[in-house]
Amino acid sequence: MEKLNWFEITLQILGHFTPVWIGLFVIFALSITFKGSLGLYGKLFNSRVGMIGLGLVLFWILTALLADVIAPFDSLDQVSGMKNKRPGWPMANGEGHYLLGGDRLARDVFSRVVYGSRTVMAIAPAATLFAFMVGVTLGLPAGYFGGKLDTVLSFLANLVLAFPVILLFFLLVTPEIQKTGIPTYIASVLFAFPIVFFVVLFHSRFEQQPGKLFLFLGLTLVLGLWAYSGLAFNADPLGVFSMDPNLLNIFVSVVFVNSPTVFRIVRGLSMDIQTRDYVAAAQTRGERPWYIMLWEILPNARGPLLVDFCLRIGYTTILLGTLGFFGLGVSPESPDWGMTINEGRKLLSLYPHPALPPALALMSLVLGLNLLADGLREQSLKD
Repeated sequence: MEKLNWFEITLQILGHFTPVWIGLFVIFALSITFKGSLGLYGKLFNSRVGMIGLGLVLFWILTALLADVIAPFDSLDQVSGMKNKRPGWPMANGEGHYLLGGDRLARDVFSRVVYGSRTVMAIAPAATLFAFMVGVTLGLPAGYFGGKLDTVLSFLANLVLAFPVILLFFLLVTPEIQKTGIPTYIASVLFAFPIVFFVVLFHSRFEQQPGKLFLFLGLTLVLGLWAYSGLAFNADPLGVFSMDPNLLNIFVSVVFVNSPTVFRIVRGLSMDIQTRDYVAAAQTRGERPWYIMLWEILPNARGPLLVDFCLRIGYTTILLGTLGFFGLGVSPESPDWGMTINEGRKLLSLYPHPALPPALALMSLVLGLNLLADGLREQSLKD
């Protein structure tokens, strides 16, 4: 077998992503067809910037979901004679090529970039969602009620924000901190907020409908406490919900660091929106405070919150890459993009190909999230 040129490499890489192109085509075709009934998401297709951002984000989401189909090799497979081989180099056994070359451990760089998307797409959105549940649950009452509750919660949020973010991340994910059990204690508090959020949400909505209330509360408590025991304490008897200690460290760190910022945003929106006429109308009807907060204020704050959610996933992606670059990622063997960049940069002057693809992948995902946030901001302002 002969070495591939760059044109052939490009064609083969595009061919490997065929399932992703099909997925993107189907999603965009259906979305554009029914955009009139899809709310803010549908309006996103009126923005060219938003569409480009959505395309980039969906590309990496589909890549993460279809990594087993796209990647020609396993991320940990080592092939004799392929150490630091350049892009397009043929394998000695004639079973294919390393399209983006091999790294210092003779692993396929292209496959590691593809599988690395799973690490990012599994942690960043989920951790950001948890941070939003914490921030929303605390920010709404702080802004709505004000007074001593607002003073105490704002002080705690400012206390966390006063500490340098990167330094706080490093402290929370180091092995020494893990041995103290502090991440588990923090997880036991933070992971309870989604349960609290949904209990209050359903109670405020279905308080006058006992049948629906008991059903939703029962499902929330059973599923929530089941997931809580597994994720926070690794005590799920069925093994459905569990989290590796290193992953728990990183996950908790992301939630802990992002929650105060989300709290301040939600608090500010709550203070502003509660002065609107429709909130006064709800108060006149005798609606309870949590109903007003969750079903009147929160829906009308969705635009700014969606924009911040996209931007925050981008920030989290960069932070995860930074942690991986400094060797504090999920595991040393993980195809995490930051870890892969760190391994490749050691020989960057001689072999640039192991470090550049994951760096470009990280850049494209963050760019897509920023463009998506711009598109959402543009359309939400038109509401």
